[in-house]
Formats: sequence, structure tokens, C-alpha cells
Amino acid sequence: MTRILIADNHEVVRSGLRSILQMHSNWQVVAEACDGKDAVSKALETKPDIAILDYSLPLFNGLQATRQIRARLPETEILVFSTHVSATLVHDILQAGARGYLLKSDANSTLIDAVESLAAHRTFFTANVSETLLLSFIERRKRRASPLTDRERAILQLIAEGHTNRQIADILSVSIKTVEAHRAAIMRKLHRSSSAALVRYAIRNKLVEA
Repeated sequence: MTRILIADNHEVVRSGLRSILQMHSNWQVVAEACDGKDAVSKALETKPDIAILDYSLPLFNGLQATRQIRARLPETEILVFSTHVSATLVHDILQAGARGYLLKSDANSTLIDAVESLAAHRTFFTANVSETLLLSFIERRKRRASPLTDRERAILQLIAEGHTNRQIADILSVSIKTVEAHRAAIMRKLHRSSSAALVRYAIRNKLVEA
């Protein structure tokens, strides 16, 4: 029997995931959590084989919860899911110890495959996530001379996609002040003085599509 923990701050999401997982006769949802702190506590209490964590959990986000669970329960596999995908986010959760990354929009069609892979201690990424990682690897090789860090490039991409500082902070689970500091550093390094100029730079360097 594969024991599973689900952590998301929305009851409707937890219910949907539970409904999909319960169709598998050899899987049991042993705990549910509504925030990262609760997820860590429930994981320590129930010792699940797999923990499915929303990246944007309150209190501790999915990244922080992953680190804590893996440190205390190294046999528990972690599947992180989110509404957003970027190579930086995937890289961060892999470094934290997660073995899979799943977009919420793909959950209905790929959750079963994801849990089966993690139950067998294999990594799992949807096609969208794998493509993002591949393109990031290719672009990184092309742009090794770029003055921006990976985090700054991720923020520049989000700026160019039209996200506000608040939205970027929510997506990356950082403070608005952190986003503002990165934005100022990006403008300084690229010698740009406006958001429009940053967008033009991002398009020209293929960070986003025109």
C-alpha cells in the first residue's frame, strides 16, 4: 500500500486530488494539510511514502516544506505541483530534494503517472516541464556571458510577460522588496531605465515571445 499526503490550502484542490488518487486500489491518502507547517507536522506523524505539495503553501511554501520533510524523512518522495513553471523553480525544488514537478493544469491527465513514478523512486516531469528545462539548458549555454543571474533572468521573464511586482513575489514566494531589488539590479546591469526597455530586451534575447 502506497501512503500519500496531500498539501494544498484550497479544500477543492485537495478534494480533486484525493478523488483521483482513491481510484487506485493500492493507494491510501493518509493525511491532508492546508499549509506548509501543517504538511511537515502531518508528514512526521504519518510517515507517507509520497507527499504531494503545492508550491505556494502558506507559512512554509512547498520548497521549504520539501527541505524539512526530506531532512527528517529521507525515504518520503516529494511531488511539487504549481500553476506556474520556470526552470528556476524546478531547479530549486530539485535541489531541495523533490523528485517530481507537476503543473496543476496537467493533474487530471498525469497525476497517476507521477505517483506511480515516485512510488518506484523515479523522477517525474510532464512534457511542459521537461521542455522548459531543456530550453533553459540550451539558452543557458548560449548566454553564459549574460550579466544577469538565473534569478534575475527569471524575474525579467516574468516582467516581460506582464506580471506586476506583487504577482512576481507571489509566484516566486519572495517579498515585494526582494522583487524590487532584483528589478533595480536588472535595470542597472542592462543599462535600461524603464519596464518597456526591459520588455524589448527580453523579446530580443528570446526570453519571451514577441
